[in-house]
Amino acid sequence: MKGMVVYDTYFGNTKMVAEAIAEQIKADGHEAVLQSAREGMPQTLDADFMFIGSPTRIAKMTGKTKKFVKKLSKSSWGAKPVSFFDTISLGVDKATGRWSGTAAQKLHDLAREKGLNARDPVLHTEVKDVKGPLADDAVQKAKDFAHEVISSLGK
Repeated sequence: MKGMVVYDTYFGNTKMVAEAIAEQIKADGHEAVLQSAREGMPQTLDADFMFIGSPTRIAKMTGKTKKFVKKLSKSSWGAKPVSFFDTISLGVDKATGRWSGTAAQKLHDLAREKGLNARDPVLHTEVKDVKGPLADDAVQKAKDFAHEVISSLGK
């Protein structure tokens, strides 16, 4: 199988999570393509599954990742699975009491509204400060998430 990992990043943290996911896809014996959402939509979406990630900025996803998901159509992507991840400041879940104000959840909900196969759950990886660095367990958490998603695909 072939997986695509699309991300946007401001300070490099979300890119590091995307790289960890791509690394795990390869470790699980599959092909991985890593792409910045800033590069736009590729000519062809030649993949069997996709991960899309964004930093959470003021409880939202970046415009580039939102645009990427909006351009994914049910006809071009079909029922292929899409999983979502984000980076978020430490303690946001404790401060808000929920994860609903995060990039990953909003991207997931947008994909569902478009009729795409948005997978549950989404992944939240924490950063220690606005600019980072990632929380100590973030890279391993991303790899574990990718492994679980790939294992659930049953191929």
